[in-house]
Amino acid sequence: MSQQILLLAGDFVEDYEVMVPFQALQMVGHEVHAVCPEKESGDACPTAIHDFEGDQTYTEKPGHNFELNHDFDAVDPAEYDALVVPGGRAPEYLRTYDEIIEIVRHFFEAEKPVASLCHGVQLLAAADVLEGRTCTGYPALEADVAIAGGEWEDGVTRDDNLVTGQA
Repeated sequence: MSQQILLLAGDFVEDYEVMVPFQALQMVGHEVHAVCPEKESGDACPTAIHDFEGDQTYTEKPGHNFELNHDFDAVDPAEYDALVVPGGRAPEYLRTYDEIIEIVRHFFEAEKPVASLCHGVQLLAAADVLEGRTCTGYPALEADVAIAGGEWEDGVTRDDNLVTGQA
């Protein structure tokens, strides 16, 4: 059964974390709407590739231009079956949009599936939906999860409708 999936992208979203879920979900028959605030279908979000090269944190290199396929202003979260939140630098600023916070909260209130990768947990913390939930993300965000009332676990986690992964 095909489902309609909402994917929240933004400038400098992590390349693999946006491209792989977008393509994989389409390959298994789902309709995926990739959106970004202030952008329309056909606009692009530049992606970033984070790499670990022996420094204290990752380096960032240019990725691709990820083409959005739906207008952000046309999104009605009630029409979607699931939400995907990729990481990278995008969640850091996407969490400043009230509309994004409302979208994230909708999926949790409606108990719809939510998948979050790496820095995507920043959006979940900002939306105040982690209280009492087990999740993970980029290791430096463990404190953010704890402050938001969540329980940290390394690897991949599933807590009811929420699936999170480190990348």
